[in-house]
Amino acid sequence: MELSARIVSLELAETFTIARGSQDLAEVVEVEVRHDGISGFGEAAPIDRYDETAESALDYVESVAGDLGDDPFALERVMQQLPAEQFAGRAAIDGALHDLCGKLLGEPVWRLLGLERIGPPTSWTIGLGDPDEMALKAERAEASRRFRRLKLKLGGGDGLDIARVRAVREVSDVPLQVDVNEFWSLEEALDALGQLVELGVEYCEQPLRAGDPGGAALKKSSPIPVYVDEDCHTLADVAACAAIAHGINIKLAKSGGIREAVRMAHAARALGLRVMLGCMVESGLGIAAAAAIASLCDHVDLDGNLLLARDPWRGVSLVDGVQVPSDFPGLGVEKALSDPR
Repeated sequence: MELSARIVSLELAETFTIARGSQDLAEVVEVEVRHDGISGFGEAAPIDRYDETAESALDYVESVAGDLGDDPFALERVMQQLPAEQFAGRAAIDGALHDLCGKLLGEPVWRLLGLERIGPPTSWTIGLGDPDEMALKAERAEASRRFRRLKLKLGGGDGLDIARVRAVREVSDVPLQVDVNEFWSLEEALDALGQLVELGVEYCEQPLRAGDPGGAALKKSSPIPVYVDEDCHTLADVAACAAIAHGINIKLAKSGGIREAVRMAHAARALGLRVMLGCMVESGLGIAAAAAIASLCDHVDLDGNLLLARDPWRGVSLVDGVQVPSDFPGLGVEKALSDPR
């Protein structure tokens, strides 16, 4: 198998803000794996929270290009022999191999995995802002009739997080979830979660800093489910999450790809945990890989490509709020006509 890769810049439709900062541009790494005249594609969306960048992902991918062997179906062997680091880069290779296998067999990846095509509806993420700004964005989402649930970014550090949720609830009656991105203390979380349940928030994602010793106490006391994101990277982390959360957030860019994500979902179920599937800001190529396993999950947050000014890949379709993967072979996506490559 032959591998090539490049960095691609994705422009957002508007500035996206979370507790850790804002962005107008996302850099991803597009990977192509060729075998027998067929190309499979995957995408790496590096997470700076884990000291990964587009450059480090590209370096990783190119450094292992000669280690893929000549059997595209030897997925387990290939992924096991690659260094367990730069997980966004690993996810891109994993995605490209799955895409390639599906194309070689003439089947979509979700079917190769024995899964259902349709998963839960995706949430639409509203970035951190002042209450009125977030309410306005919620109104726009409601008016578009495209989304059946909203995810609100919190962690403003200004005492206005509950006001943010209340402002959105006043203009929208769809299910709400909140993501604090590690910016509450245990005391703040205990106070806030009691108020959020009254506002109809379904669950809270990563309220505490990863590794916070108060995690078990918060799980025991919280009136709504707590899901962990930054606390849960790969399969090795899932068991410990059972003590501090009611569910986990799986992202391919964190786990290293489809194969590890599927293992994590099944392990979580065995431990009585619920499963959420998340994403980074990424194109339809990266979203397609995640959408292929969405039916394994209770909640889905796969709006990364919908945040872009222009998606360079087409194939995933938003239908009645659900990110539906293609039924074409592999990941079922193709480059948009305006893509320069």
